[in-house]
Amino acid sequence: MQDIEKKSIDLATQEVLKKAEAENIRTAWDRLEQQQPQCGFGQLGICCTVCDMGPCRIDPFGEGAQTGVCGADADTVAARNLARKIAVGASAHSDHGRDVAYTLSLLSEGHAHDYEIMDIEKLKTLAQEFGIDTNKAKEQIAKELSKKLLEEFGKQEGELVFTKRAPKKRQAIWKKLGITPRGIDREVVELLHTTTMGVDNDYKNIINNGMRCALSDGWGGSMVATDVQDIILGAPEPIRGKVNLGVLKENYVNIVVHGHEPVLSEMAVKASQDPELIKLAKAKGAEGINLAGICCTANEVLMRHGVPVAGNFLQQELAIITGAVEVMMVDVQCIMPALQEVAACFHTKLIPTSPKARFPGVTHVEFESKKAYEVAKQIIKLGIENFSNRNKERVNIPKQEMDLVAGFTKEVVFQILGGKYRSTYKPLNEAIISGRLRGLAGVVGCNNPKQTHDYFHTTLVKELIKNDVLVLQTGCSAIACAKQGLLIPEAAKEYAGKGLQEICEAVGIPPVLHLGSCVDNSRILTAASHIIEEGGLGEDLSDIPAAGCAPEWMSEKAITIGFYFVASGVYTIFGASPFATLGSKDLTDYLTKGLAETVGGRFEFCDDPIKMAQLMIEHIDKKRKALNLKPLMYQ
Repeated sequence: MQDIEKKSIDLATQEVLKKAEAENIRTAWDRLEQQQPQCGFGQLGICCTVCDMGPCRIDPFGEGAQTGVCGADADTVAARNLARKIAVGASAHSDHGRDVAYTLSLLSEGHAHDYEIMDIEKLKTLAQEFGIDTNKAKEQIAKELSKKLLEEFGKQEGELVFTKRAPKKRQAIWKKLGITPRGIDREVVELLHTTTMGVDNDYKNIINNGMRCALSDGWGGSMVATDVQDIILGAPEPIRGKVNLGVLKENYVNIVVHGHEPVLSEMAVKASQDPELIKLAKAKGAEGINLAGICCTANEVLMRHGVPVAGNFLQQELAIITGAVEVMMVDVQCIMPALQEVAACFHTKLIPTSPKARFPGVTHVEFESKKAYEVAKQIIKLGIENFSNRNKERVNIPKQEMDLVAGFTKEVVFQILGGKYRSTYKPLNEAIISGRLRGLAGVVGCNNPKQTHDYFHTTLVKELIKNDVLVLQTGCSAIACAKQGLLIPEAAKEYAGKGLQEICEAVGIPPVLHLGSCVDNSRILTAASHIIEEGGLGEDLSDIPAAGCAPEWMSEKAITIGFYFVASGVYTIFGASPFATLGSKDLTDYLTKGLAETVGGRFEFCDDPIKMAQLMIEHIDKKRKALNLKPLMYQ
């Protein structure tokens, strides 16, 4: 039992892990144990495989080789390895944005009949940013806008349009350093080129190019994804939902959507409500169809439709191990290859849908925007037909589920704070200036079996809100805190400091705001820019009493997100392992100290959630002092 508790603080997870152990089914925690001890050179970031003269390892103790065969030292090797991770992370989220923009293009030309323009005002606002005349039919606006958005990916010169959303002082910093992103694809390709053997040997220059690549995602590809999804799927609004494995239903056909691209899961929501499919499910002996989500596609359908969330990253295998899932429909990103092995232990059908992500030996149903609803119905029908294959004796659904409120966007926050007809961030700024609110924190990122599942996220967030810091969350981090009851308005009374509690009670919000999936970190950037625009808290994002943290990160995407926040001027802490760069002292010093002088933001690495919170609070207080703000009301 003690070992189970070390793996996760979530009771539903603990229950299913016991079931997995009893049935001899391997999970991520078991595979991590089999990997011990992990490669020390790799963990330090000083193993190089970029050419076939190696792999070369730099001796961290200074007794063996200090350069690779080509002459690259520890700083160069570690910086190149890190830069490649930035490029991969940027390509993932930006490619997501490209696919969404392409769907908008198909819609505008009448080839994606299952979608429509759901938010005309946002369509027009976005079009105006790109200099498009909006006095025409919405389909024509969408056609011209999608063309402009897709051109952002292939641009070879100039600047990405969305970088103009940043405060002018921040834009000036980027220009001075030469890191303003020019084209989304160009920055990824150029960064990969610089890390090739025999190209860039200056670790600082490699990292600067890495920041430019990361910015092309944060202020480019991810913003495209977020804004266009709002246009074609509908802008989220505050909505209640349920979270944890208990949302699976014993007498229903359980369909789980997992991944990151909501254009298919949106159709799955619609198909799960199809009267013909519900009738078929009942004919097969089920009471109906129950749709639930895992990871970021879960967040997307949650904040638009209230679809329940079965869990975050480390619960994807556990959902199947409950024995109650008929179909797990997956697209791209954060999908464990092990799902195939786990699904084979049960009746569950694992159905990949993306041409970018195939699984050998399983049924592949290709998603196409032109026939999205048809594909969704086909997959759900497969789940219904599979219901009769469920072994009821092996079903064990944990009882744990929790309420949450999701769907906060920069537009929603405008209206909550200022009202529908006088939308403004002024009350938020004044709350920080007056000392009722200490500051803001973005807590985001993944889960990692190296750490106790959900413990770092929830412990950190509880400490922050106790000290009057309003927390903004996305992705798996938001799901972790939701399971512990932190994303409901009632949480303010139980966990928040008096100042934050007063604000939450006055406007009816939780002390922790769910802003969406991991691409929706772009919402945090634009919200922060609006705070600067409102006035009273400095001229740049680096002036705001705010900090960021990824407590349980594991993905290359998290590294890219961290870099575009640091490059935007935000102090950012990472838990787990520190980017695997500790084998290079100079590079580590540059990331944790030197970048503050260069871009106004920097990294910190910490493996204690309470200490993380203390570091973030110290930084927030430092920024309050620099702005000469009033003392905190209740400290």
